[in-house]
Amino acid sequence: MRKVGVIGAGMTLFRRRLQDTPKELCYEASKMALDSAGLTLADVNMVVSGSAPDAFDGVHMKGEYYADGCGAYGRPYMRVFTGGGTGVFSTIAGWWHVASGLADVVLVVNEEKMSPCQPHAQSVFGHIWDPILDRPLKPNLVWIFAMEMNRYMTVHHVKKEDIALVAVKNKRNAVGHPCAQLADPNITVEDVLNSEIMAWPVNRLDISPPSDGASAVVLASEDVIRKRKVQDKAWVSGVGWCIDSTMWTDRDLVFPEYVARAAKMAYKQARIDTPRRQIDFAEPYDPFDYKELHHMEGLLLAKKGEAPILTKEGVTQRDGDLPTCPSGGLLGVGNPIAATMGIKIGELFWQLTGQAGKRQIPHEVRTGVAQAWGDLMQYGAVVVMRA
Repeated sequence: MRKVGVIGAGMTLFRRRLQDTPKELCYEASKMALDSAGLTLADVNMVVSGSAPDAFDGVHMKGEYYADGCGAYGRPYMRVFTGGGTGVFSTIAGWWHVASGLADVVLVVNEEKMSPCQPHAQSVFGHIWDPILDRPLKPNLVWIFAMEMNRYMTVHHVKKEDIALVAVKNKRNAVGHPCAQLADPNITVEDVLNSEIMAWPVNRLDISPPSDGASAVVLASEDVIRKRKVQDKAWVSGVGWCIDSTMWTDRDLVFPEYVARAAKMAYKQARIDTPRRQIDFAEPYDPFDYKELHHMEGLLLAKKGEAPILTKEGVTQRDGDLPTCPSGGLLGVGNPIAATMGIKIGELFWQLTGQAGKRQIPHEVRTGVAQAWGDLMQYGAVVVMRA
């Protein structure tokens, strides 16, 4: 396989009810990524796109609909979708094309526009359940996640205030992000604990906001990077992905085994055998605050039940020993599902190339890991990148 690097990234504002169309959002993110790479659309061989269910945008086969906004016309093009996992998985799909030699330069564009779905995106999620076994019970995703959070708290004896520390950290980190939707420099643990109860133990400020937006990254082969003498690049060192059964009722929700398997696949490729020592910072998927902790353990960056302790001790702060979600994550920047690629893969690129601005980790970082999680609590996608 050929060596592949990320050489450019871009993302739009993450906001609820942006007036831009999906095509316009894709164009804006693509233009930013190509500009940062010093390339034009003429340099792109193939385009990969990621997006969540068509129902969010209200356009069936929306990958084909917004393809021209991604610059895909006249080129090989594919859309991938693994629920929230798309935020990292689409980059893996782009990597396949370059690593295999099919393309020298691939543009990866992710888009999500959740606001057309009224009154709330939850109405779309009502159709993801098994029609015989689950749907008659009229389940809600927040209810299911509340059960998972409760299971995690009960098994590991974790207090709710220790989980709320994640929401506080990430919303404060997001203050330095120009695209952030819910940054808050003054938020406290009490604010989180006193926010509206959605489904105990989940409060409103435990959850990331639904959003609209797009992001893009440019992947290039080592030959292109060397010929063009690209200075700002971050190498993709390892990729991994794994899916578990859709029957979430048949497995213990306390540990995301599918994330651990995806991480082990990526670490093996990246030659990482002690992740806690060899990885300098992480961007785990954090649509809920407890999910950052859950995913840190799935990524083998903490022992089972240890992630809340590391958070409480300040290890995961931006200036800590293991900065976690220095971008501000989904909790602070927003959650336009697939477009969160900008705060996972994009953030790794910006941090590893010293372009993160106010969010830059104050000490040197050489290796980062990004992870996304999706479908019915069953999909893990992991990418390791190095400077």
